[in-house]
Amino acid sequence: MKATPAWHWQLNVKDIPIMSGSRKRPVWIIVLVNFVILFLIAAYVYPPTTSVACFVFSSTDCTLTFRKQPPAPKVPARELTDGETISQVVISEILRTPPVESNNPKIAFLFLTPGTLPFEALWAKFFQGHEGRFSVYVHASKEKPVHTSQYFKGRDIHSESVVWGKISMVDAERRLLAQALLDPDNQQFVLLSESCIPLQNFDYVYNYLTLTNVSFIDCFVDLGPHGSGRYSEHMMPEVERKDFRKGSQWFSLKRQHAIIVMADSLYYTKFKYYCKPNMEGRNCYADEHYLPTFFNMIDPGGIANWSVTYVDWSERKWHPKSFKPEDITLEFLKNLTVIDDIVHITSDSKRVLTGPCMWNGIKRPCYLFARKFYPETLGKLMNHFSNYTTPSL
Repeated sequence: MKATPAWHWQLNVKDIPIMSGSRKRPVWIIVLVNFVILFLIAAYVYPPTTSVACFVFSSTDCTLTFRKQPPAPKVPARELTDGETISQVVISEILRTPPVESNNPKIAFLFLTPGTLPFEALWAKFFQGHEGRFSVYVHASKEKPVHTSQYFKGRDIHSESVVWGKISMVDAERRLLAQALLDPDNQQFVLLSESCIPLQNFDYVYNYLTLTNVSFIDCFVDLGPHGSGRYSEHMMPEVERKDFRKGSQWFSLKRQHAIIVMADSLYYTKFKYYCKPNMEGRNCYADEHYLPTFFNMIDPGGIANWSVTYVDWSERKWHPKSFKPEDITLEFLKNLTVIDDIVHITSDSKRVLTGPCMWNGIKRPCYLFARKFYPETLGKLMNHFSNYTTPSL
């Protein structure tokens, strides 16, 4: 038996009455009006999947339209180890489980710092008036910070010593995530350093992060000596060379992904023991490789492949460029806020990777934050803040 369609509308031009006299209307206008009505009804019932059209026509939450679905389980090319099987089960279940919705979604700002935060006053200006929409957590690895802002007082968590380039950096990140996950309203988790500043106002940042459902994790292939050249075959069989990735440690994670980081022990252990300085003549830094490699393997469609924190590596040194007071002008800051192409400078001198920053299918500015700024730049940054931040998304 053939299924009866839910509704059927047959338009016959001959059936359309034509008014006589001065009220007479051309047939084509009536036909056009009917087609427009049909189009609007169809668009409402079956919302379009392009970003702009969805927000115009759909009665549903358009942000859900663009949420990338968890990848289908891959058919393994080899027999998995026990650890891989356990990991795959746990991660797949977390990705398939819809996140718990919060009536008061917040962004958790995770500050990884050796001590006092020199830009507290700037961050206070950024946070002011948005109480209840954010949380602050501070991991101080060397000395207890002296806080000047109400938003930072009492927000220090239990901290341990952090050594640059070692797994203790990743341990500190996980420690911050664990503390922030205790609050069920925290839905986004942003890692920042003591030298980071906001590039946009709070509303812009909040909408940018909460109205999309990808994590902003930097991830790219670096075939040079400081990329794939850091890989160790001791990571086999779980981590193969082809899966090894590089990226900035400064991330923004959605809650699902933050929970997965907490649940992982298999891949974390591989990087703990086989990605460290002076191992087999290589310098491997876990904070630059663990999360990019991990998420490239377990949920590549769920990450943006760039960081929302701007860092200038153009000098090709061990550390990124630091900005001094003489660098801080309104033009310089405005230029940072409108960059909409990501640039990955690899350790292969012949390869620079570029691409557009796509947010919900639309090309948008890439960066919400920036580093590294000297403490002496605070005054100029405070003066320019209201003038360089974007008014709205």
